[in-house]
Amino acid sequence: MSSHLSSLKTDTPATLATSIYARLKADILTTRLAPGRKLQSRFLMEHYNVGQTPLREALNRLTTEEFVVGMEQRGFYVKPVSKDELRELTKTRCWVEGLALRESMQNATQGWEEALLVTHHRLDRTPRSLDPAKFEDNPDWEKAHRAFHATLIGLCGSRPLLAFCEQLADRLYRYRMMSIAKAYPIRKVGSEHAQILKAVLDRKTDEAVALLQQHYQRTADVIDSDLESVLPKSDSSHAAR
Repeated sequence: MSSHLSSLKTDTPATLATSIYARLKADILTTRLAPGRKLQSRFLMEHYNVGQTPLREALNRLTTEEFVVGMEQRGFYVKPVSKDELRELTKTRCWVEGLALRESMQNATQGWEEALLVTHHRLDRTPRSLDPAKFEDNPDWEKAHRAFHATLIGLCGSRPLLAFCEQLADRLYRYRMMSIAKAYPIRKVGSEHAQILKAVLDRKTDEAVALLQQHYQRTADVIDSDLESVLPKSDSSHAAR
């Protein structure tokens, strides 16, 4: 009897809030919900087939993580993008992941080095674009890309630091998606990843950290130049404020 009743249970509000949070976050990160867009409750409830309570919980959580902005008497908006925020996030990511990589290399084990080789091999074998003639984002490449970078810093010994690094990666991913078509033909990310890996395996810590930070800065430079064509001229420096 109890098993029959449990099979009839619907999702709890907490489960629904977590589900809608994940779906909203994915749509914000991929810019399906564009920066600055007003998040109208009626549209969201219909589009995601969710009630008002779990929706508000999800929006509040996304506000805490700075993907959504709540304005009194005006509701919720997807957080706008700006050059200032891009530069701040990139600088911070370079700082904290540089520290995390140093710690990982100090704690290096054979298993960690083997994991790096495996994740890099998988990344190197995965096409960046689904269409060789023109850019079409390949979700499998992004998963492999995240796995390689996460493995690089994964032995730092600090879960709070890793969580912060992941949050920064998410916030910068949204910027990357806005300029990926422009970056694709001009960035040589494959060779950059290979250089980082070699420096790590050769135990050249300063070189590995410098290469990782240059890797992030090159991406930011491409995005920075492309934001001029995305943002209104008057808002290019202050849209996220």
